[in-house]
Amino acid sequence: MRGDIIEYIHSNEELKLFLREKPEWYRRLSRNPNELEKFEIASINHFQKTIPHRVQKFSNGVQMASMMISMFQSMNESSQ
Repeated sequence: MRGDIIEYIHSNEELKLFLREKPEWYRRLSRNPNELEKFEIASINHFQKTIPHRVQKFSNGVQMASMMISMFQSMNESSQ
C-alpha cells in the first residue's frame, strides 16, 4: 500500500480500527488507491456516523425520554 495512504489511515483511529475489522480493504486499497473515498464511506457507514444514523439515534433518545416522562407522570398521578 502507498505510504501516503497508510499515513492517512493511521492518522484517524476509526479508519485504522475499520481496516483491522475489515482486512479485505487493505487488499482493495493496495490494488486501487483511488478507492480511498469508498473506504472512508464504508467506515462511516460501519460506525453509523452518517446523518440518517445520527438522526435515528437522536430520535430514539427523544422517544425514550418522552416514554420515561409519561411513565413518571402516570406514577405520580396514581400515588396521589
